[in-house]
Amino acid sequence: MSIDLKNVPSTPGVYKFFNSEEIIYIGKAKDLKKRVSSYFGNSVKDRKASQIKLLTDKVETFTTKNEVEALLLEQMLIKENKPKFNILLRDDKTYPYIYFSLDHEFPGIYSKRTKQAIDKKFYGPFVSSEAVKKSIKEIQKIFKIRNCSDNTFANRTRPCIEFQMKRCSAPCVQKIKKADYYEDITSAKLFLSSSDKKTVKTLMDDIDMAVLKLDFEKAAKIRDRLKRLNQIKEEQSVITLANNIDIFSVSSEMNYLGVSIIVVRNGKIRGTKTHLIKQTHFSTLDDVYHSVVYNFYENQADIPKKILCAYALIDKKILENMFLTKHQTNVKIVHSASNSIRPIFNLCKLNAQQVIQNHISKEDKYTFAFNELGEYLAIKNINRIEAYDISHLSGEHAVASCVVFSKTGPIKKDFRLFNIPKDLSGNDIGSLKNVLERRIKYFDNDSIKPDLLLIDGGKSQLKFVNSVLNNSKHKNIKAISIVKGIKRVRATETIISVNGIVEVDKKSKAFLALQEIRNESHRFAIQALRRKKRKSITRSELDSIKGIGSVIKKRLLKKYKNLKNIKSSSLKDLMTVKGISEKIALEIKSKIE
Repeated sequence: MSIDLKNVPSTPGVYKFFNSEEIIYIGKAKDLKKRVSSYFGNSVKDRKASQIKLLTDKVETFTTKNEVEALLLEQMLIKENKPKFNILLRDDKTYPYIYFSLDHEFPGIYSKRTKQAIDKKFYGPFVSSEAVKKSIKEIQKIFKIRNCSDNTFANRTRPCIEFQMKRCSAPCVQKIKKADYYEDITSAKLFLSSSDKKTVKTLMDDIDMAVLKLDFEKAAKIRDRLKRLNQIKEEQSVITLANNIDIFSVSSEMNYLGVSIIVVRNGKIRGTKTHLIKQTHFSTLDDVYHSVVYNFYENQADIPKKILCAYALIDKKILENMFLTKHQTNVKIVHSASNSIRPIFNLCKLNAQQVIQNHISKEDKYTFAFNELGEYLAIKNINRIEAYDISHLSGEHAVASCVVFSKTGPIKKDFRLFNIPKDLSGNDIGSLKNVLERRIKYFDNDSIKPDLLLIDGGKSQLKFVNSVLNNSKHKNIKAISIVKGIKRVRATETIISVNGIVEVDKKSKAFLALQEIRNESHRFAIQALRRKKRKSITRSELDSIKGIGSVIKKRLLKKYKNLKNIKSSSLKDLMTVKGISEKIALEIKSKIE
């Protein structure tokens, strides 16, 4: 069905694609006409864009004043309609916080989920529950705040194991005074709301004050607390000098997006969060970052003054203005990491890539690559590829390899090697023609018949391969060649078909798969060539002498080391070797002299 785009305005706004009255995709654009038209052109698109084009039977647009309004409207509509092709992050309805039960006589510290902090009892939000648990454990080690339920607290008659582990001061059995416990609560809240450096300074000042008052018992208690704090700092695997910053990284591979978020508050990593987004479509990485950042802060009150993105956004002002419009907060979007934050920044980027790698199976990888290659070559379905490579050493010991790949990866049981006749050794084109003529007779078996042949070579090799195919009953098999680039630099190869050069994105999975298959055929051929060469080297003039087998040959070489020494030895000396008679000794002397 043709889509009428004449009335689409060239303004910022939101567009909706429909299929049978169902919204399948919602997007925003700086120029609606330009963006919407790009879906319905003739240029090669990714699989998702092609699907959207195929399914869309109606387009609606809505004009906004600017891109910020477009972003806000787009995200609202996506959440409301949940179109199947849009980026949908799992929306946690609540966020984990650290909560102090301040209405209790002896407050406890807990993990609590809520949409937004409602009063001073809450500290957060944290990125994950694990981050909350870790922080509570640290606070218990340093300040000995209770973590038990009020019911457990009311019914204790003796200290629990937390007291024995020095993680609770046991207020349940009056092991600490109420005033001292409240002092610990205040210190714990200060620890959460300030940097380690400030907490250390406060504790040092408290020690000095206690000493001045000659309260050495309190000074010792604070000293132990300071010692535990320093111990925890040493245990932490990642330490940052950065104060308040959130880091976002997005990685794209195949039909997947990996999102990693790291939150740093008061010099402490409050936690990390990753998302794997499957089977989605996006126009640019800018759109992905806009969506991810918007969703992350939609219900959060704790917004930092600085956000670090691992990708240089084309227009970061859209996000900065979004924060100003929606949250009335000035936020600076940056793209380069300072030395203090770089290790964590690199960790964030690695996590975004890893969340995809942990999910992608071997079959996913090759299926995607084969489908993508089919689009480039206009082949409906590629299930099996055979690749050939010819290898020889200065025109000698020539061999050919045939490797087979399917959507599950290499099928090593189907790999084949061919010895090349001596009269063709060194003639790559003749060798290739010879091998293909020998191989093609097996293609009558549909289970091993390939959909595509990959040749390591140029136009001449491809021409001869196609001539062999055209003279057979397997004319429907396509063949392409991969030509090495200048100085054999990686990713400079050219793909050639019968119709000429095939423009394949050098970063695409299709191109990387062709490289891998070519490299495997080359490795397999070289391995066979080396074996053949070693085998020829181990043969000598002794092999042609009747009566000398491998055992006697080993004895001779063990004693004399080489043929030169054997030639110079006497008959009498040769006969000292076990198994060498006078007749064999005479034969040796006559053959190798």
